[in-house]
Amino acid sequence: MADRVSLANMVFYGYHGAYGAEREMGQRFEVDVDIYTDLSRAGHTDDLEQAVDYVSVYTIVKDIVEEREYNLLETIAEAIASDILAALDVERVTVRVRKPAAPVGGPLDHVEVEITRPA
Repeated sequence: MADRVSLANMVFYGYHGAYGAEREMGQRFEVDVDIYTDLSRAGHTDDLEQAVDYVSVYTIVKDIVEEREYNLLETIAEAIASDILAALDVERVTVRVRKPAAPVGGPLDHVEVEITRPA
């Protein structure tokens, strides 16, 4: 059984991209994280120590997107998943990273990468 905690549409400003202008000017990135684990102890005890610390998850994502620089969305997603799995005792994590202003030569809503990694 795997319950889920989701942090949806976190928004950060970062300096990532394969092109120099993206890395120089920066842009907005949106991130979703789904954490799968057994939440029954937290649900039965109402004890914060038994729950997923979503403040820590937010801080991990914020640090990666705002303080580091990567060429690829895939690398951002991988770094987020890896750091969350290292910090928390969970079964698996799914990370979605969106770039609304991707330079593709025409209009689009966003480019998105989604990965799922087991513990």
